[in-house]
Amino acid sequence: MSHWAKSASKTVLKLEQIARELRWLVVDTIYHAKDGHPGAALSAADIVAALYFHAMHIDPENPEWDERDRFILSKGHGCVIVYAALAMRGYFPLDVLYSFRSIDSILQGHPFMLKTPGIDMTSGSLGNGLGIAVGMEIARQYLGKSHFIYAIVGDGEMQEGAMWEAVRTAVKYKAAHLIVFVDQNGWQASGLCDDVGNMGDLQSKFDDYGWHCQRINGHDIKQILTSIQIACNEQSRPSVIIADTVKGRGISCFENNNKFHKGVPSLEEWETARHELMGDMR
Repeated sequence: MSHWAKSASKTVLKLEQIARELRWLVVDTIYHAKDGHPGAALSAADIVAALYFHAMHIDPENPEWDERDRFILSKGHGCVIVYAALAMRGYFPLDVLYSFRSIDSILQGHPFMLKTPGIDMTSGSLGNGLGIAVGMEIARQYLGKSHFIYAIVGDGEMQEGAMWEAVRTAVKYKAAHLIVFVDQNGWQASGLCDDVGNMGDLQSKFDDYGWHCQRINGHDIKQILTSIQIACNEQSRPSVIIADTVKGRGISCFENNNKFHKGVPSLEEWETARHELMGDMR
């Protein structure tokens, strides 16, 4: 095995462990807060791990650094996964997670940029995040900056008309530094996405609009990293990465269980999560 291959393998293993730790923090935070959206947070954990601990240029000691990459969680109800990543990266102490959803906490139930260090944009009103990301990319071009704008959107919110206005606008402005992940876990609050408002093949729709499209296993760190690298090399159009994921990924009793779209684990479920996520950690 070459030195490069060994290094890449170590990176993948490290990020897989970080993703497990992030998942545990999600479950533990929601369990103690007695509120939250674990399913949507857990499905995005591997993508968030790859972004915050490898791909994105950020500085926890200088959250307002002008040259940083930007990130928007358009599906803002899944914010606990981002809060966990920010805490692990050192934007604030880990024990602040236990204040989640308290009225005076810096960690509100949806991301709030005026309260939380490291949050680049308030989000949670579904359908708006992608348009804001496009606006950030247009501003980047105007200012002659070189950073990237990353966004995670939900497959359920792709039913919003505003999303497709943003998709069209991004192509018009050749938003080459915009990289969007669609967390395609198949569920939304009221049921399966295909039952509520079937959007068909999202990849073909983005492709028809002129985006650079990739489709990956959203829980395969190697695929995530490769897809980001490919997207960063695009020179004249926005990139979308359709990530096939599992809602509640990582804990057997959470996976594809839509009661955890918004739900608090019982003590037994919390213990199951602790065993399954933490039991094999070194």
